[in-house]
Amino acid sequence: MTSINQDKLSELFDYVEGIVSEEKVPAAQIAIGHDGKLVGMRTFGKAHNGTSVEPASDDTLFCMFSATKAIVGVGVWKLLDEGLLDLDERVVDIIPGWCAEGGGDASYVDVTVRQVMLHTGGFPFAPMNPRLWEDRDARLRRMMGWRLNWTPDSQFEYHATSAHWVLAEIIQQKTGEDFRDWLRANLLDPMGLDNLYVGLPNEEHDRAAGIVYTEEPLPVAGGEVFPQTILHFNLASQRRAGCPGGGAFANAADVAMFYQGLVKPADDGPLSANAIELGTTVGTNPDRHVDLLSGIHVNRALTVVLAGDDGLTAERGFGRGASPRAFGHAGAGGQIAWGDPETGLSVGFLTNGFQQDENVYARTHTIGTMAAACVE
Repeated sequence: MTSINQDKLSELFDYVEGIVSEEKVPAAQIAIGHDGKLVGMRTFGKAHNGTSVEPASDDTLFCMFSATKAIVGVGVWKLLDEGLLDLDERVVDIIPGWCAEGGGDASYVDVTVRQVMLHTGGFPFAPMNPRLWEDRDARLRRMMGWRLNWTPDSQFEYHATSAHWVLAEIIQQKTGEDFRDWLRANLLDPMGLDNLYVGLPNEEHDRAAGIVYTEEPLPVAGGEVFPQTILHFNLASQRRAGCPGGGAFANAADVAMFYQGLVKPADDGPLSANAIELGTTVGTNPDRHVDLLSGIHVNRALTVVLAGDDGLTAERGFGRGASPRAFGHAGAGGQIAWGDPETGLSVGFLTNGFQQDENVYARTHTIGTMAAACVE
């Protein structure tokens, strides 16, 4: 049986404190779970909220950005687990009119739930303006006008928000409930996650740390993720919307415990062992599903990334020391969220500071490596 080395854990906390004290980010939160329990959490720095700046605390909530994808994805695992959904169902058979008005290649009719979850559906840049996020009818009308960029399953390309708007609508179509309410009642509450929100209520807005760019953002060539979009998550309306590809808010403890619920699931938990195994089985093809920038196999399961056994755990955001079965999903600001079923470890790191990608990569590598070293 493994245990946590408290000295190594202290070194990890000291490293995160150093990131803040060196003013690389305004605030940061780190939490470690192991063997079904939260074994440590620390919060450092100051949280910006409008014009005020206050010390951050363990109750401070941070935007998870794309680490949100795993939360919504696991909700879809539950639909699969309950027989409400099949991976090979076509999106057009679930969402009436999806892509029908967009024209272009008619292969959109072949896109399946599985392809949406693997980012191989072919619509990575389908637009959804933030002003539409809170209005389901407006979202549906926009999705009717989408079109594919390439043939489904022919390649991999990261769908920053578009795929998860489809998954959110699938949840609503299959359950008859707002996806945010359904996730709360059927996943987050049963897992005891009182500080993790897909759709931040107005009364919790004051707990949220405002996003701050600590370095001049680089120019963005296309895509959906650019500074104006990132800063939308400082608005109450966008926080309420619960953008399913990047808008959840949480503290690091609940992120770590979310993954504990998957690597050490309780007997009375909301998901069966079969659902977790299905959700964490790699579904991408190493020959054609490679990252366009790095050229490596993305090694994706159903919305989550697996560390893999090919020596590329660091490149996939896990640092060194995680087992091949470790899985999770990072966030655009360097948020870290993963669990390792072989060691029982889970990691949650959140911050409100945005830096250049190379700095985030180095920090992510270090935190993941130091976290893995805590298990002995």
